[in-house]
Amino acid sequence: MASFRLQGFQSVLRGKSHLLRSPQRRWAQVHDVRFLASHHDPKYVMDKYRSKLDQKAKEEGHESVESLKEAYSDKIQDLRRKASTVATPEPNTVVPETPKAFHPPPPPQDQSATEHAARKVSGKTSPIKPLSTFLDVEKFRDLPPKEVEALWRLRHANSPTSICAVIPLETYQRIVSAAKHNPQFVLPLPRQIPTEEAQAKGTDETQSAAEMHFLQWAFHPPAEDFVAPPTASGETVNNHTSTVIFTNLGAFKMHGTYAQPHTTVTHYLDLADEKGLVLMLGQVVPDRGVSTSEATWLVSCVQRFYDFGGQASGRKGELVRMFTKGDVENFKVEELLEESERIN
Repeated sequence: MASFRLQGFQSVLRGKSHLLRSPQRRWAQVHDVRFLASHHDPKYVMDKYRSKLDQKAKEEGHESVESLKEAYSDKIQDLRRKASTVATPEPNTVVPETPKAFHPPPPPQDQSATEHAARKVSGKTSPIKPLSTFLDVEKFRDLPPKEVEALWRLRHANSPTSICAVIPLETYQRIVSAAKHNPQFVLPLPRQIPTEEAQAKGTDETQSAAEMHFLQWAFHPPAEDFVAPPTASGETVNNHTSTVIFTNLGAFKMHGTYAQPHTTVTHYLDLADEKGLVLMLGQVVPDRGVSTSEATWLVSCVQRFYDFGGQASGRKGELVRMFTKGDVENFKVEELLEESERIN
């Protein structure tokens, strides 16, 4: 039996776990704190140093401290002027209020042609970058579905951090229907780790293990102002853009919603009405502990577990539902691992 390192999983599964709730944010109050410049009473200073001042006056041939002050009056005034500031003004002087300097707003940063097109097309309706900013959608509309799929894969073939796929509309609609009712889930990532004996002896013997990853669905308005072609029903399926983000479960347990995802997947429905295809594009963030091939495994598992009525018509779909309900008694991690490796 393979051994599995699954830390912090049970607390995530329970419906009352703090990880499935938005963390409480405590905002610190910022106060304007300034240094206070205080001036002592001159009489107090004179009384404190009276004996030393008398001695100084006698050494320089003055009859009293007052005559000593008169002799040094010019020097004292000069030192006061040099030491005076807005915060510590010279005594018995009025410091005029300094007008606040006017700082013009910084010039707008230059935007690339792609960013400009994205803002022009999508406006503020969706945070997703429109498909038309990196693909000539109009040309794709004139191509048959097989060529669309081939060109889409070829478009991202040379990117070492990209994951792409073309999903039939019918399959995508089943997946999205399940995702709206089950927006969160966990998936295991198989790994081979050295055994304790191998670490002690320095050998290459390994054992099977699994690293858990947390996924979250999100739905946004269409990424661009799309004008649907006329159809018999007058409706369009391009009414949203969906994303899936993957985060290491350990990082999510520690940081909650502030945890940095390692992979983000976006589904574009721009060609769904005409071609019956949904274009999927995933981006893997380098140096987040997951390679592109490992992220591809996790993305492929989404269809295996969310395609209710398709690949997930059996036990896989039941595991997703049990996770959503927080059914700790019936949700078995070992069964999750077995189902993730079983390809229908």
